[in-house]
Amino acid sequence: MTPQDFIATLGPPAQASAKLTDVPASFVVAEGALESGWGSSELSVQGKNIFGVKADPSWHGDILTMKTREYIRGVWIMVPARWRKYDTWDRCIADHAAFLRSNQRYSAAFQFSNDAVEFTRHIATAGYATDPGYADKICALMQEHNLTKLDD
Repeated sequence: MTPQDFIATLGPPAQASAKLTDVPASFVVAEGALESGWGSSELSVQGKNIFGVKADPSWHGDILTMKTREYIRGVWIMVPARWRKYDTWDRCIADHAAFLRSNQRYSAAFQFSNDAVEFTRHIATAGYATDPGYADKICALMQEHNLTKLDD
C-alpha cells in the first residue's frame, strides 16, 4: 500500500474517531503508518493491528503471537509478544482510542488534543513505545505527509 492509499484509507475513520475521542486524526494516521509500515507489516495484515497494541491481561478478544523488536537497556532485541487481533482497521482505530482514553498514564496527552505534535510527545513520554525516537518519527511523518490537515 502506498502512503497516499494508506492516508486515504485511514484518514476518514481517524477523523470520525477524533470527533468522539479527541485523539488527533493526524496522530492516528502517522502512528499507524509508523507501526504498520504503511499497512504492510505482518501484524497489520494478519491481525489488522496497525498500532502495535499488545494483548495485556485486560484484553478479551482474539490474540496473535509474533516477535517484536524492543529497545531494552540500550539495546534492540527481538522478543515474543501477544498482540490484539481485530477484524478490521476501523475496529483497531476504535480500540486504540479507547485504550489511550482509558489508560491513566496517557491522560495528560488529552490536554493537547488540539496540538497533534504535543499530543504525540506526551503519549511517547508516558511510555507507549520503547523506542527513544518514537515521538520524533511520528511527528516527522505528520510533517512529511501534511497529516495535520486531517485535524482541521
